[in-house]
Amino acid sequence: MDSKTPSNLDARAAPRESASPDSAAIGPSVSRSAPISDERFAADAQGPVLFFDGVCGLCNRFVDFTLAHDREGRIRFSPLQGETARARLSPADVQSLESVVLVDERGVHRRSSAVVRVLRQLSPSWRIVAGLLWLIPRPLRDFGYMLVAANRYRLFGKKETCRLPTPGEKARFLP
Repeated sequence: MDSKTPSNLDARAAPRESASPDSAAIGPSVSRSAPISDERFAADAQGPVLFFDGVCGLCNRFVDFTLAHDREGRIRFSPLQGETARARLSPADVQSLESVVLVDERGVHRRSSAVVRVLRQLSPSWRIVAGLLWLIPRPLRDFGYMLVAANRYRLFGKKETCRLPTPGEKARFLP
């Protein structure tokens, strides 16, 4: 290989830009709609952050489920209504409240892709479930997600205020 041709190593090291923020690519992806800068990741070296609608009953149940099954305590949480979300997410994500948003070392993931990636972080049985869900094409997964999301307040209720962590959970919650 001559010096003018980039090596495969260089191509792998550079972040890949995907057409979709929820790309199923295994390597790092950068969303065109909500790029993550290196400094945002550097400030979040403690692990992935799951942003959720703090007043949504279903979202709060998903947070409770994740807390119960994330035995290693990798995932941290922040309400979409909070200051961390305003500082780290696009205005569209913060204003719409239509999706949980997972920010991890691979980028920003929304809707069903965020849920599947959270499940992949949990115990081995949930990793199997995540693998099976990943086999379903994303447009079909997201369609199901959006059906539930559109009716979540009616089916699971809406709280007056955001969820407050217990003293034992407090270290895993961002403002």
